[in-house]
Order: sequence, then structure tokens, then C-alpha cells
Amino acid sequence: MKKELDIFFTALMFYTRIPCPKNIDHNPDYLNKASRYFPLVGWIVGSVTFGAFCLFNYLIGPEIAVLLSMIASILVTGAFHEDGFADVCDGFGGGWTKEKILLIMKDSAIGAYGAIGVVLLLLLKLMSVNMLLKITGIPTLNLYITYLLVFVTGHSLSRLAAVSIVFTHEYSRDDATSKSKPIAQNYTWREVVGAFFFGLLPLFILSYFQWQLILVLVPLFLMRIYLARYFQKWIDGYTGDCLGATQQVCEVVFYLSAIAIWKFI
Repeated sequence: MKKELDIFFTALMFYTRIPCPKNIDHNPDYLNKASRYFPLVGWIVGSVTFGAFCLFNYLIGPEIAVLLSMIASILVTGAFHEDGFADVCDGFGGGWTKEKILLIMKDSAIGAYGAIGVVLLLLLKLMSVNMLLKITGIPTLNLYITYLLVFVTGHSLSRLAAVSIVFTHEYSRDDATSKSKPIAQNYTWREVVGAFFFGLLPLFILSYFQWQLILVLVPLFLMRIYLARYFQKWIDGYTGDCLGATQQVCEVVFYLSAIAIWKFI
């Protein structure tokens, strides 16, 4: 039990800025096993996002509350996944060979592709969540529970989509300098089962309130397949930045899919 807690806190330390016990470090073995808790970390980030939304919705109003809740999620994760998305935009936008793409993604400076990509991504996320809140109607207690599940599900499913690439594809870089490489080395059935359990459970609970939302798995699955194949085509696998980009894109796909389902089904 203590070992599992240490693995969980390793995941929490690696993927967020939330303080963890002092004995937790970036143990490579624990980092490798921490992938089973990646979607569970999404529960925490989604809950923080929802809490910030509720607070600022009460104090100010829904539209600004959504923006401030996005800021809260970025602060909790340290823009970990947004940074990966920006690097992927720069790398695949400016590079035409595997070596060039990987070199650009490793550069800490952000370029035009990355800046434009992140701005458009955040705007799309802001507008999609605002629209999702508008079409659901006047908030009630049950609706606030649904909102909580929507925030948590968006973060857990998108993280499941990202970590599932680890289970099906090879790590692209040959060197060991990347801080993300330990999670790419080995995995067991425990990592697969844990990731899928924590990734899918919030959706199954959400579908109890809105059964149609189970259909979001279709566009998410298709987007995950597309991104994995795209990365495989250009760099023969994936990097940590690719996983971060997958999380961000799939989170937005979840919100957009939920809007379409709520509106037309």
C-alpha cells in the first residue's frame, strides 16, 4: 500500500505543481509505473478546475469564471501539457525530417507556430466550455454535479488518450536526456488496467446523468488514432511533448463532442 501511495505521489509530483511528501522524488522505476495514475491526476486537476469555476461563478459570473478556472488548471499543472502542445506545433510546423522536428521540440524557446497554436487552443477551450454551460440550461444541484463530472471526465479521458500511446507505440528519441523517457521504457498490465479504469470511470458515472455522452468515446478514439499515426509517420513514435499535445487536443475534442451530443441527440 505504501508503495502504491509513493507511485501515486510520484505521478502527482511529475504531472502537477501540487506539493507532495518530501520523500517523493523522480524515481525512474516509480515514474514508469506512475502512468497507471495519469488519468487519476486528471480527476484532481478537473476537480480544482470545477472548484475555481464554482467560486468565481458565484462571485463574478459564468463566462469570466470559465476563464479563471482555466487559469487555475494551468497553475496546477504548471502549463505542462500546454507547453508540450506548443512544442509540437513548432516542431511539426517548422521541421520536415525526424531529426529537425525533434531538435525544434527540444528547444525551450517558443516559435510562431507554438504561440499561435496555444492561443487558438485556449480560445477554443474557453468558447467550447462556455457554450457547453449555456446549452445545458439554468444550473441546479444535479446540473452542478454534471458540471463536476464534465470537468473531471474531460481531464481523465484526455489523459487516458495520451498515456495509451505509450502502450501501443515506441518512444522516438534515442538519447536518455528527456525527463519523460522513464515513463516510456516498460509497462505491465497494471499500468494498462489502472489507466483505463481511472480514465473511463468518470465517463461511466457521467453517462448515468446523460447517457448520450458515452458517444464522446468515438471522436476521442478517432482523434487519438490520428495523432498516434501522425507522430509515427514523422518521428517513428512519440515524445513527452506529443503526449502533452494529445492531452490538450483530446480535452478540446471532448468538450466539442459533448456540445454536439447535448445539442442534437
